[in-house]
Amino acid sequence: MRIAIIHNPRSGGGSAAGKLPYITQMLKKTGIRFDLFHTRYHRGAIQLAADLKIEQYQAVVVAGGDGTNFQTINGLLQSFEPVWIPPLGILPIGSGNSFAKDLGIQCIEDGLKTIIKYADGSTPKPVDVLSFQNGNNVTYFINLLGLGFVTDVAITAQRFKKLRSLSYIIGVIYQTFKLNTHMIRLDIDGTLIEEKNCFVEFCNSRYTGGDMLMAPNARIDDGLMDVVIAKPLSRIDLLRALPKIFSGTHINDPHVSYVQAKRCRISCSPAKRLLPDGELMGITPALIDVHPKLLTYLT
Repeated sequence: MRIAIIHNPRSGGGSAAGKLPYITQMLKKTGIRFDLFHTRYHRGAIQLAADLKIEQYQAVVVAGGDGTNFQTINGLLQSFEPVWIPPLGILPIGSGNSFAKDLGIQCIEDGLKTIIKYADGSTPKPVDVLSFQNGNNVTYFINLLGLGFVTDVAITAQRFKKLRSLSYIIGVIYQTFKLNTHMIRLDIDGTLIEEKNCFVEFCNSRYTGGDMLMAPNARIDDGLMDVVIAKPLSRIDLLRALPKIFSGTHINDPHVSYVQAKRCRISCSPAKRLLPDGELMGITPALIDVHPKLLTYLT
């Protein structure tokens, strides 16, 4: 078996570079052949994935975090029909590694085991992919897309990436003291919501920011997105709600709505920046769709 490994040395606040020797050493022991591709600039994994000679590989493995995984699937889907894309694997060496948790991958060793199992004949897991569209531009994401308060948190967290999951907690606390709201117009499978809003998350998987259980009922293969809508909260209420996100009980808060959908349209006043899989990209208005079982992953 031959695999392509797309490695982002800047993942995990730069710690990913030091983990590569261990990964290559362990793979060499298995006899699995691999080609390494290193990102050289921001979002470089998009071009690396798009340029792969895809027919040469039985799997494409992401050695990085949620952002590197996001870039890889976009590079693959912009160049290849889904039927020609081999299974994807994850070696979680990023800051949050949220999507990997829904695959049961908690560490490098778990990721390596999925590759070895696949070489021994295990069946990859079909996984839903979501997309958002601005005009004619379509971008794919596989974890979640947020806007509002959660985007502001991510901007702050990026300054503290070396602190890994703690960076998101710092972002939440900091942005709580700058709390702003906005108006949303949200069409969820034909049901219209117009109201003031704190944040919205369109979720494919359950976790965000490492261990935050944003969408506890989400499944990555059910053909649905889980939409978490937070109405305006006071700063005190928001700080009280923060610990609940780690257990998923925030969805029981009276300020929070939780619904499932296949298609959503959203616009905001003022327009809000979008945060797909932790990457700042796009702006409202946007159309969000589910593409059931579009890709497969090693588990």
